[in-house]
Amino acid sequence: MNDERPIIKVVKKGGHGHHGGAWKVAYADFVTAMMAFFLVMWILGLNQDTRKAIAAYFQDPSGFLKSHAGGISPITTNREITSGQPSILPSATSAIKARERESQRFKEAKKALERKIAGAPELKRLKQHVRIEIAENGLRIELVEASESLFFRTGVASLTPEAARLLRLVGQELAKLPNSIEIEGHTDRRPYVGGESGYSNWELSADRANSARQALVPVLRSGQVTQVSGYADQRLRNPQDPYHYTNRRVSILVRYS
Repeated sequence: MNDERPIIKVVKKGGHGHHGGAWKVAYADFVTAMMAFFLVMWILGLNQDTRKAIAAYFQDPSGFLKSHAGGISPITTNREITSGQPSILPSATSAIKARERESQRFKEAKKALERKIAGAPELKRLKQHVRIEIAENGLRIELVEASESLFFRTGVASLTPEAARLLRLVGQELAKLPNSIEIEGHTDRRPYVGGESGYSNWELSADRANSARQALVPVLRSGQVTQVSGYADQRLRNPQDPYHYTNRRVSILVRYS
């Protein structure tokens, strides 16, 4: 006899059988993945301030809503997303506008300084060695040394008479700005002669920065200079040639608020 058992099939007749729900699960996964994808793309398109606001909301929803009372939402609406102009918190908008106003003031101050220096015959030798630029952290004015030591004699911390006149002129213009001022001194990598006594490029750079401060203070607003620093040869202007005279300089930074 054949011991194989017969295969029995039960066939239900009438109507269409249930098709199962596996496709629904797959579809739900697909929709979830697409939502996550578009959410990530939206977040990548936001500015830094809005991202921080969203992060703060999810870290402490109740605390965030209390600190932003008035119905302000950190999440943009669909209409705003479509237009490509996500809403920005009022504080961020205010900060952006304040920075724009400061940048404009710095541009005007830069032009005024360039005009005054160019129009001073007694500063003719120095003007091409004054660098004025609007940097990331504020308005920077640098007195970059020349081969003939226009601003400081070699190894000396006191300003030349011409350099002192230049700084007084610069200070008169900077006094019109409400911003604080930082002064930096820099040297090249050439060792200070007589350094065995304990005096080095560190002390020399700091003393030169302080000499610049002393020339500026009489024409600046009270307390406008907030920091004086000496960096020796640690922030070279010409790193390809650490011994080049252009590394010897005094930098005046008018900081953004």
